Amino acid sequence: MDRSPSVLRVGLFGIGLEAYWAQFEGLKERLSSYIEIVEERLSRPGVEVVNLGLVDSTDKAFEAGHAFRREDVDIIFLYVTTYALSSTVLPVVQRAKVPVLILNLQPAGAMDYSWFNALGDRTRMTGEWLAYCAACPVPEMANVFNRARIKFHQITGVLDEKDECWTEVSDWVDAARVANTMAHNRLGLMGHYYNGMLDIHTDTTRQLAYFGGHMEIVEVEELAALRGGVTGAQTREKLAEFQEKFDVQADCSAEELERAARTAVALDLLVAQKQLGSLAYYHMGTGNADHEDLMTSVILGTSLLTARGIPVAGEYEIKNAQAMKIMDGFGAGGSFTEYYAIDFDEDVVLLGHDGPGHISIASGKTKVRPLKVYHGKVGGGLSVEMSVRHGPVTLLSVVEYADGSLKLLVAEGESVSGPILEIGNTNSRYKFSIGARKFVNDWNQQGPAHHCAVGVGHLAGRIEKLGQLLGMETVRVC
Repeated sequence: MDRSPSVLRVGLFGIGLEAYWAQFEGLKERLSSYIEIVEERLSRPGVEVVNLGLVDSTDKAFEAGHAFRREDVDIIFLYVTTYALSSTVLPVVQRAKVPVLILNLQPAGAMDYSWFNALGDRTRMTGEWLAYCAACPVPEMANVFNRARIKFHQITGVLDEKDECWTEVSDWVDAARVANTMAHNRLGLMGHYYNGMLDIHTDTTRQLAYFGGHMEIVEVEELAALRGGVTGAQTREKLAEFQEKFDVQADCSAEELERAARTAVALDLLVAQKQLGSLAYYHMGTGNADHEDLMTSVILGTSLLTARGIPVAGEYEIKNAQAMKIMDGFGAGGSFTEYYAIDFDEDVVLLGHDGPGHISIASGKTKVRPLKVYHGKVGGGLSVEMSVRHGPVTLLSVVEYADGSLKLLVAEGESVSGPILEIGNTNSRYKFSIGARKFVNDWNQQGPAHHCAVGVGHLAGRIEKLGQLLGMETVRVC
């Protein structure tokens, strides 16, 4: 079956007890209409809902499990409409083998007891009650799932769209969508680790085991060959894009801009050729003038790629390329960053980095500045200077334990105004609810690499849900 990897396929089914339908007139139709409401709430751009309706018998449960397998769903929402037997649920989930969320939703916040008790027809009254007793079988489902070693998550609330549970539902859908993005992502690896930077080394097989996707080894020679074929027209078009997207400073020479433009065109061609969704790179090119010229002119092109949803991490930081892709998947940006300094007087932490920046989350237009020296690296060239726009932010790090397992480390804070270091790098000022000193200590205690990804908005809740879907521990610092 054909499907776009960019589409999240959500399975939905409701459960009930077949014996009720003949006993209580209109109950089945009423509950089926509730499932349609849930389908409507789950639907959104990039999400396809596979709705199997009411499953009310063991035979239908087996059929539903096979149907979800055929439809290749990524996650299942199990809507408990009324009491149902666990035997009508277990075969569905066992066969589908994807994460399952139990929706324990009543049609309203409470029954109208006076109206209910005045009905006078106990059969009708029982039918009305059964439309409200979604909570009844949830312990039964939980018991069976636990004994069958099936992980599950619960959402309890009201069918009314104003109920707070729908925010939680949306967060789960977003988390599942990002998990799907990571499962289909092609991460390019070009070059090698920064010599001696031991904290960023990672087990790439373990990365794939947790996140899925594919890692494509890309040779620097491939990029150099593409750059050699860039035409004058392509270069001029890219130069026009630089003027549109960046605030190019007056001291940037035409020669440096042209050099960066040719490299940016080559990067675009490489990404398209390899179908990359992200990239981690580092290469010095020492002893090869063509390679050194290439690698000292990548910053503008990689910044444009990052803004296009193809995050680029320098220093071959694979773990952080993953974190940046996660942040971008949530629509939050995801810019490469590390500690720059602590301003104890203002109780803020300055974070930034040389190399690519996520210009779509910048405060104002990102400046392009010439640097005579790329500190700690070879040569010089053009660089970008930006601050993340002011407001709520989230930091994310993919952390590797001593035993090789992975966890997500997250913190929420605020990007605040104030002076930055105008050195041609990305850097911003961040405040944290626990204060700068405690944030630094608590973050470091988790043993992350010195890089992390920063995105706009507060995303910790959604990242925690992503961790649960991926089977990863999530640690929240603040």
